[in-house]
Amino acid sequence: MLTSIATASIASAAEPGKAPPDPTRDPIMSTAGFLSSHPDLRYRLLGMERMRDGKLNEAFDFFKRAAYYADKPSQGMVAEMLWNGQGTSADPVLAYAWMDLAAERGYKGFTGLRERYWSRLDEGQRVRALEEGQAIYAQYGDDAAKPRLATVLRRERTRMTGSRLGTVGNLRIYVPGPDGEGMSIDGSKFYDERYWNPEKYLQWHDEIWKEPRIAKVDVGELTQVPQPELDSRIPEVAPMIDAEEPKTEDAMPRLDSKP
Repeated sequence: MLTSIATASIASAAEPGKAPPDPTRDPIMSTAGFLSSHPDLRYRLLGMERMRDGKLNEAFDFFKRAAYYADKPSQGMVAEMLWNGQGTSADPVLAYAWMDLAAERGYKGFTGLRERYWSRLDEGQRVRALEEGQAIYAQYGDDAAKPRLATVLRRERTRMTGSRLGTVGNLRIYVPGPDGEGMSIDGSKFYDERYWNPEKYLQWHDEIWKEPRIAKVDVGELTQVPQPELDSRIPEVAPMIDAEEPKTEDAMPRLDSKP
C-alpha cells in the first residue's frame, strides 16, 4: 500500500537546497489554528490518522475532502485506495483518473504511478478512464481547486490579523502549549508568506513533492514502462469552482499524532 505518498519524508531546512520545514510538525503552529486555516493539510492529516486507526472508509472521505483543496498527495491516496479497494470498492478506471489528477503538476512520484496504472488497463478501461476523468478534473483539477484554497488562505489570514490587508504588525498569538501552559508565538512566524500567499504556498508544496522520496510501491507485478510524459491524457474541461465540497466529520487531527 502506498501510504508513502502521504508520508514521504520532508528534508530538514538546515540542509542547503532542501525543502522548507513542514509547519504541521510544530505543535505550537497546530494549536494556534494553522491547520484550521489550511484545509488541504488538515484533511490530509485526518485521512492519515484514520488510516492508522484502521478506519479506511473515513480515511478515503477525508482524502477526497483534502483533494477538493488542491492537495496532490491526497489525490494520490484516493487513487491508491481505489486501486487496492481500501475504504471503497476497487475501481482501476477511477484509480487511473485520480492518479492522472495527482500528477497534474508533474510530480515525479505520481507521474510514474500514473504510467504503471495505465500499463495495466485494457483498451476499454482506458477509454472509460479518459471519459470519467473529465468529471473528476472539473471538480478537483487545479483550475477549480486552487481558487478555493486561495480564498480560504486569504480569508483566514485576514480574519486572524483583524485587518483587511492581512497585516501582521506587532501581533503575538497566545495559545496553549503542548504542556498545557500558555505561550505565545511571533505573528511573523505564524504568517510566513510561504504558508499564506497562495502562489508561494503552492510553490512550497512543489519544493516538497516535485521529486519526493517514495518507498515501496505495490501496484502488482512491476513492468518496464516508458518515461512518463508530464501532460495529462484526459481532455481539458471547464472547472467547477463551486462544486459541492465532500462531506466528512468536522474534526481536527489529534495534536499528539505524527504524520
